[in-house]
Amino acid sequence: MTGPLTGLRVLDIATIIAAPSAAALLGDYGADVVKVELPVQGDGARAFPPLKDGKALWWKVTNRNKRFVTLDFRQPEGRAMLLRMLPHFDVLIENFRPGTLDRWGLDRDTLWAAQPSLTILRVSGFGQTGPYKDRAGFARIFEAMGGLTYISGEPDGEPMHTGYPIGDSIGGLFGAVGVLAALWARAANPDAPGEEIDLSLTEAMLKLMEFLPAKYKMLGEVHERSGNTSQYSAPAAVYATKDGRWVSLSGSTNALYANNCRAIGRPDLIDDPRFGSNPLRARHADALNAIFAAWCADHELEGVLSAFHAAHGTIAPIYSADQICDDPHFQARGILKDVPDEDFGSICMADAVPRFRTNPGGVRVAASGIGRHNAEVYGEMLALDEDELGRLAAKGVI
Repeated sequence: MTGPLTGLRVLDIATIIAAPSAAALLGDYGADVVKVELPVQGDGARAFPPLKDGKALWWKVTNRNKRFVTLDFRQPEGRAMLLRMLPHFDVLIENFRPGTLDRWGLDRDTLWAAQPSLTILRVSGFGQTGPYKDRAGFARIFEAMGGLTYISGEPDGEPMHTGYPIGDSIGGLFGAVGVLAALWARAANPDAPGEEIDLSLTEAMLKLMEFLPAKYKMLGEVHERSGNTSQYSAPAAVYATKDGRWVSLSGSTNALYANNCRAIGRPDLIDDPRFGSNPLRARHADALNAIFAAWCADHELEGVLSAFHAAHGTIAPIYSADQICDDPHFQARGILKDVPDEDFGSICMADAVPRFRTNPGGVRVAASGIGRHNAEVYGEMLALDEDELGRLAAKGVI
């Protein structure tokens, strides 16, 4: 393994998307991540479509860079094994409903008794406290109650979810950041006690919304839906091209606005008093967007992009997955990588982000089958031999 987190050990006992994503990000940077699943049934995300030959492709990406063991730590013998393993780890990641681990005899004090310096990341829908703490959590719930869904969609239409559970991905990012912050504090004070991180996925979405609460509290205004147009800059929208493709335009500074005007052959718009500043342009957004939309509708995609690139404007094609894979810049950067996979030989996924020059991380392997590393991990950490592993498997402990 390489990467800035080489030597860090993470125990991932979480399920589905958000918390396992946090563990995978740490693995991208070099951490040794061991994922624990219940025997036989495993993580529910193993059944999430899209599927190829009955194998979940999403699973293989979200749980990359991990070793896989099975363990039923609800059973006394399984709980004892988990506690014996903890001294080998720096971080524990879990996403059970608040109080669940306590009921199984794995409360915070018990975990810290086994590993006093353990960083515990607890991921839940609404946090470890508060009246909603026992509610179930899914990405659409976080997005809905965190404010994202309300502001997405057309002004006269229904609120819209994205076509991907972005609430889970955002939660994974905040989870990884929280762990790294705790580890930095530990690096400064190695003798400090363990840390417990309470990550509410709904709060993560709310934090992403940044100014929405301030706008309401200070101005008495609720941020509403505006479709693909921007409420804080103009021209900024999605436009159709002559050949039926789509582009997205932005650029809030005066200099970028001027470049965009030159791109469509309308330098006269630069000095138009209606558009002299970004607040003025936002006030007259409908007029500006109509001008740019009409120009794009008269030109094919390549002509649109060439004109804006020549003028140093700020426009981009709206890519589908096939266009992402075919883009020469992404290919030159090597962001899409064919990663070794036990079922398909290899599987394409995005490599580690961001990149480190002197000690790079990377995606090393796709997610494996259930319990693939039982013998390896339990032999390494608990010195269990083949006979003992067989006995535990027969009892349903592993």
